[in-house]
Amino acid sequence: MKITLLHHTPLAVCAGAIRTCWQSFDKSDNGGEKDKELIDRVGNKFKHASTLEHLVYTFYIQGISRALLQELARHRMASLSVKSTRYTLKELKNESPFTAEDQERAGRYLVFTGIDMVDQMSISALENLRKVLKSGISNDKAKYCLPESYKTELTWTINARSLQNFIALRSDKAALWEIQNLARALYAHLPQEHQYLFDDVLKN
Repeated sequence: MKITLLHHTPLAVCAGAIRTCWQSFDKSDNGGEKDKELIDRVGNKFKHASTLEHLVYTFYIQGISRALLQELARHRMASLSVKSTRYTLKELKNESPFTAEDQERAGRYLVFTGIDMVDQMSISALENLRKVLKSGISNDKAKYCLPESYKTELTWTINARSLQNFIALRSDKAALWEIQNLARALYAHLPQEHQYLFDDVLKN
């Protein structure tokens, strides 16, 4: 899994939105400690969490499974643009056959669980998909053979309020192991000056 933060809203924008309510712009320190405290006090402690929606983050997420992609689709307050299987499955066509011993090569396409039986079945499914593509069946039909472990990537945009909810739910030990890793990785890739807004929702 690889996370890249493509864009984020400066804290001063959120602080300015909050100060709109009281017309207290003269008290701003342009995203400094006074503004940070204001955002935390109003957005978190006073529970006016809608003010956190002015902070928006865009991540490029690579190397997650389609199983995890399904979990992401449940978070409706985020926008996602996903690598298309219709246009990209051709990447498999020129591969030589996959066997159980080809875990390193198959790892380019699959997320492994560390459980031998599951991972070997995933490699078998990958080989079946390769055969279907080599036979000339269109990507549109062949993608029905995709294993859940097949890797994908996406651009994901989410506001701070929704990201707090995501991290709170998905860093919990009850969440899918892969999405736990994603939640913690997203937190780690936030700008350092923004992380304080998420410290209380991140589970150990």
